[in-house]
Amino acid sequence: MKIAHFSDLHLLSLDGVPARRFLNKRATGWVNLRLKRGSIHRSAYVRAIAQEIARREIEHVVITGDLTNLALESEFELARQVFEHDLGLEPSRVTIVPGNHDLYTRGSLVGRRFERYFGPWLESDLPELTVEAGGARFPVVKLRGPVAIVALSSAVPRLPFVAAGELGDAQLTAFANVLAHSEVARRFVVVAMHHPPVHPWTRLKAHLEGLRDSAALVGELRSLARGLVIHGHLHRRIQRVLSTDAGKLLQVGATSASLHHAEDDRMAAFNVYDVGDLGLPRVESFVYAPEQGTFRLESVPKHV
Repeated sequence: MKIAHFSDLHLLSLDGVPARRFLNKRATGWVNLRLKRGSIHRSAYVRAIAQEIARREIEHVVITGDLTNLALESEFELARQVFEHDLGLEPSRVTIVPGNHDLYTRGSLVGRRFERYFGPWLESDLPELTVEAGGARFPVVKLRGPVAIVALSSAVPRLPFVAAGELGDAQLTAFANVLAHSEVARRFVVVAMHHPPVHPWTRLKAHLEGLRDSAALVGELRSLARGLVIHGHLHRRIQRVLSTDAGKLLQVGATSASLHHAEDDRMAAFNVYDVGDLGLPRVESFVYAPEQGTFRLESVPKHV
């Protein structure tokens, strides 16, 4: 089974947005856009990636958060247009999770904005095991042939300059119940989330940007004999092997799908995982070359 993965679209749309909508955390986000992010994140790259995936023989697509920049309705609408028109796959063939930018303000959480715009993509095959998380219900489980895709929400609203994630006790308990379910236990498990469970940061940076209950999540993952954990957030293609009590998992991050960058492992790209019956999946990364409008195959750097 081939699974495509892209992340961190950071789609921006400010048309018709009144100034009062920036009298909160969005003020710092807007400054960041003006000084840096707006010049290097390009929505045309996201559309090119979605269209490239659509023309390939891909059974399932996973998008691991930060679909928007400022969690504005216009940005959610733009992301939905990309899914419907550029990717063009049925929601049952696409799994999405929110990132910290999709819950940028408390209003986006309270208004259940992510769920309102992406409800069809959030339908779980095990709805009885879902709990409230990130303004929707997670874990979202999609049972597809030999694979169980389990989507978790690590997105929570934070103060300015803080991008840390958290799953919470209820979702972690639900995740344990999902892993123990017979329909999941007999399949190869793909865990999708925005923040990486294992990260390369110092303690302070991890507190500001990492997954705050990562130790608890890694504890739940120890029951798996083999599987794949995919994430975004780092804006960098990277992979590492995680040892468990029963075997090994592969953790792979995707770079930002809209990012224009001089470094190869950060340039806009998507990953493809070939999941077989034995061993860890084969990983390929397709990096966008905007000058030619083509994609080149590259390896994903390993991190110990």
